[in-house]
Amino acid sequence: MVTESQRWFFLIITLALMALVYLLAPILSPFLIGALLAYLCDPAADRLEAVGCSRTVAVVIVFTCLSAVMAALVLLLLPKLSQQVRVLVSLVPTGLELVDTRLLPWLEQALGVDTAALQFESVRSWLVADWQQAGDLMKRLLGGISRSGVALAAWLANLVLIPVVTFYLLRDWDLMMAKLHRLLPRNVEGRVSLWANECDEVLGAFVKGQLIVMMALGGIYAVGLWLVGLDLALLIGMLAGLASIVPYMGFIIGFAAAAVAAFMQFQDPSMLLWVGAVFGVGQALEGMLLTPLLVGDRIGLHPVAVIFAIMAGGQLFGFVGVLLALPVAAVIMVLLRHLHEGYKSSSLYSQYRNESVEHDNNNEQSA
Repeated sequence: MVTESQRWFFLIITLALMALVYLLAPILSPFLIGALLAYLCDPAADRLEAVGCSRTVAVVIVFTCLSAVMAALVLLLLPKLSQQVRVLVSLVPTGLELVDTRLLPWLEQALGVDTAALQFESVRSWLVADWQQAGDLMKRLLGGISRSGVALAAWLANLVLIPVVTFYLLRDWDLMMAKLHRLLPRNVEGRVSLWANECDEVLGAFVKGQLIVMMALGGIYAVGLWLVGLDLALLIGMLAGLASIVPYMGFIIGFAAAAVAAFMQFQDPSMLLWVGAVFGVGQALEGMLLTPLLVGDRIGLHPVAVIFAIMAGGQLFGFVGVLLALPVAAVIMVLLRHLHEGYKSSSLYSQYRNESVEHDNNNEQSA
């Protein structure tokens, strides 16, 4: 049983951690990313230890494989993504022209919409000016970073710090978990360990499983759209894969973006059928194979809760809040689940149930 002093102690620790996260948010990103990578890679290191490798050797093997995969992704995908961003920028005038010459006349003829009231010319002028300003802003921003030795040094330091933090956290992960376990008061150790295991199960199912699902869907969509002949296949595929962190969101965003891009590129409505086929196959594979196999039914995080957690974390703590959103949501969900179970086993719930049953019986008798 938790004592009154322990409740106050845990509350003070929680508030202090929240204050530290708020104050140290500008420097926490590399440490949180390193902790996330260490958490994801720890099971692989544990399996290597189980077959006879020492912890250091296991960590070196896992870290080398992770570094090779990350380097390959950067070297292979970054130039292609940069090229497709340039293609996207070049398609903006074409898209505006199609809206002016085909979409607005169709709206006027088929639906009777007064296109003059839409003031598309002013909207187009504003959009083109805003787009040009955005490009100039990026140029100034990149130029300022390159000219500012302090900003460039800070960016490089954070980039180098991520693999360093990942390596040391991965090497000492089990040791740190054991020390945290020993720090718990003995009267709450069992309950906290149970909650921690449930949080790990939820996070493991969501973060590890859903991450693989997102990468797989991004690859499926990108390859499918490339076979269709879409110039922005990789960019839209990766966008749809990232949006798949929320069920059906990747399908909706990816299909909408691919449909617009295909129509601007080919100007043929029949290409929308091929785009729909690509996303239909991806959605079928996700529902019948990827999600049941990699994630299962252990997530317990409702899609609306995922969206709210990510947006709330970003609003409160910026990028650091986004990184912390899902772990905190998993902890809150587990606590609410145990709170609900405690309420159902309490005398208050029993009294309410008895009163409800008695009220229903009285209503039946009076009827």
